[in-house]
Amino acid sequence: MNMLLKYRYRILVLVVLIIALGTASYGFAAGNTVPAGVAGEGMGVISGYTVSSVVYALDGSDPTQFASVAFTLDANASDAYAGIGNGGTIFWASCAGGPTNFTCNLSGSTVSVAGAIELHVSSVQ
Repeated sequence: MNMLLKYRYRILVLVVLIIALGTASYGFAAGNTVPAGVAGEGMGVISGYTVSSVVYALDGSDPTQFASVAFTLDANASDAYAGIGNGGTIFWASCAGGPTNFTCNLSGSTVSVAGAIELHVSSVQ
């Protein structure tokens, strides 16, 4: 009989604990306030930029390495990045300037002038 009372007591404590945790969770969730906002989903055409007037500058103390690359975009961009690659590795650098003319610092590139075979440009309006 004593064992039955212990079992009922444990069940009662467990039920009270579950109710307390559930009430506390509900209270915290109900207390969240989210400001009004706008959200949406849409579809549109993403057209690319045309990159032109690409000019590479070599490092003055080591002409086997790049110092920078400059280029012109055919439309305004707020940010631009350039990546110089050798087919396996791409070294990315942030660019300064804008809205159509950018210069990117390539010093510290792991891709040498002799190994470079590709230029990547990533930009956003």
